[in-house]
Order: sequence, then C-alpha cells, then structure tokens
Amino acid sequence: MADVARLAGVSIATVSHVLNGTRTVRPQTRDLVLDAVRAADYTPNTVAQALATARTTTIGLALPAISNPFLGELIHAIEAESARRGYTLLLVDPHEDPEYEHTVVRRLHARRVDGVLFAPSAEPGAALSFLTAQGIPTVLVDRLIDERMDQVGSENIEAVAGLVAHVAGAGHRRIALVAGQPGLQTTVERVAGYRLGLARAGLSDELLVDGRSAEEPARVAVHALLAREHPPTAVITANNSMTIGAMQALREAGVSVPGDMALACFDDFPWADLFAPRLTVVAQPFAEIGREAVRLLLRRMAEPDAPPRTVRLPPRFVHRDSCGC
Repeated sequence: MADVARLAGVSIATVSHVLNGTRTVRPQTRDLVLDAVRAADYTPNTVAQALATARTTTIGLALPAISNPFLGELIHAIEAESARRGYTLLLVDPHEDPEYEHTVVRRLHARRVDGVLFAPSAEPGAALSFLTAQGIPTVLVDRLIDERMDQVGSENIEAVAGLVAHVAGAGHRRIALVAGQPGLQTTVERVAGYRLGLARAGLSDELLVDGRSAEEPARVAVHALLAREHPPTAVITANNSMTIGAMQALREAGVSVPGDMALACFDDFPWADLFAPRLTVVAQPFAEIGREAVRLLLRRMAEPDAPPRTVRLPPRFVHRDSCGC
C-alpha cells in the first residue's frame, strides 16, 4: 500500500479510503490511486484487512442441495449481488441434516464471515441458537420460520391454492399433491395451500403423498397414487425435483399428460417449456429472492438493532399445456 501511495503521490490513508470505500475521494485522486494499483500489480491482503477492520468481506451461504441445478438462478443472483457490493461468497451444503447444519454454520463463523444467508432444515434449532448467541447477522432464505429474524422467500400458500383452483376449474375433482420433505416450512405452507384450494373448490378428498422433495421418492409416490382404486386425474408437484420424478412415473405407467392426467408444478426450470407437453408451473422469483437476501443482510450488518423484516415475493403463474386446459 505504501508503494501505491508513492506511485500515486498521495497518502497511505487515501489509498486505503479508495480501496475500502471508507471515505469519499475526489474522482481525479481516485483515478491516480487506481492507476498506481494497476502499475504496482497490487493485491490487498484480505487477512491483514480482516485483522485491522474485523471484517472479511465474505458472506456465508448455507443452502441445502447446492448440487441441484434448479437452484442455480438463486445462487447466481446471491453471488452476483454479493460481488457487486464487494463481498465474496462461501457456499456450504448442510444436506438437510440438523447436526451437520450446526457444524457448517460453526465453520462459517470460524472463517469469520461477516454474515450468513441460511435456508434452515426441518429441525434448525441448534444452528439458529448458535447464530443468535454469536450475534452473527443472518437472513433466512426460502424457508421463513421466524419473524424475529430477517427472512425472504416466495409466497407459497396462495400460489399452490391457485394451482388447485386452475385444475379444478378444468373439471378435475381428484387432485393429488406430491408434497416435499415433512417439517420443512415450504412443505407446511404448500400443503396448507393445497388444502385451501380444495376447500375453495368444494372438494374434500385429499390425495396427499410424500415426495421427500426429491426425484426418486416422488417417482415412487406417484406410482402409489396410480395404484389406488380411485387414482387422481390431476397431480400437482411441490418442487421441480419432484416434478421430474412424477414425470418418470407417469411415463413408466403409460399415462399420457395431459390426456390421461393433468400435471401442474411448483417451480419452473429452463427446459420446462421444451417438454412435450410443456409444463404449467408456478415460477418462483429466484433472482429477486437472491438479490433481496443480500440487501437484507447488508442492512442487518449496518444496522444491527433495526427491526426484522419478512419479505414474501409473489410467484408467477405460467400457463402451458400439461394442465390440459
């Protein structure tokens, strides 16, 4: 940094202000410093910066199933917004395991991340207690379980109720839901939306099966639905991985969509418009969720005592062919 200051003809403090954004610097001076940084091929020592400022400019993201390609848009949005704000992302997968979830948030803290974006498991008590006890700025993402914390995700109940209303409006009376992993807040809300949709349509028969939020369990669950004495005429899947499993089961059973079975899905994915038939879905606003999560976290870092905010963003209904309407 002293070399950069000499090259630019400014003080070390000015170089620090330019690189860290801690004070406004005249544009001409800022250009001199940046030219000197390039000439010296200077790279800031982040370890030294962290020691001096107690900040590492890193954000921890604890998100289950990061290998799921359908979550790519969410991760990309979080990474892009973090980078735009000068932060680096540390990404970990808790694997929906409460004990390991506790371990990974402790590891993120050991890395001295400045804050954590966290999609909690069905039993997140230990991890949440640790984050709270350590005073780590935290935003819950996707699974909104505690209004005492900042959190952002999709609206689930009315979205699923709308899918039920849509297929019921086409004359279906036996409508099934392939639900996600029990205990997850998104599962709880989407099941509530399913029941609300049935009630509004004057339907009482629940055809509710557990797809465990994954392809293979959903495939097995749909086969079980088809084996019933009175199988459904319409199936709603509660996430995109389960949609794939449901489609596999329907194909294996020789059931045509939408001729024999209407299909509607929670979550869109890039090739949903390329299937035959094209899939009718509720598309989550993953990009907006990711950007808002970072904004909420940076606000929490800057204003530790600010009142918590819960942000629910509306999904978008995309009407295609698989519902048979």
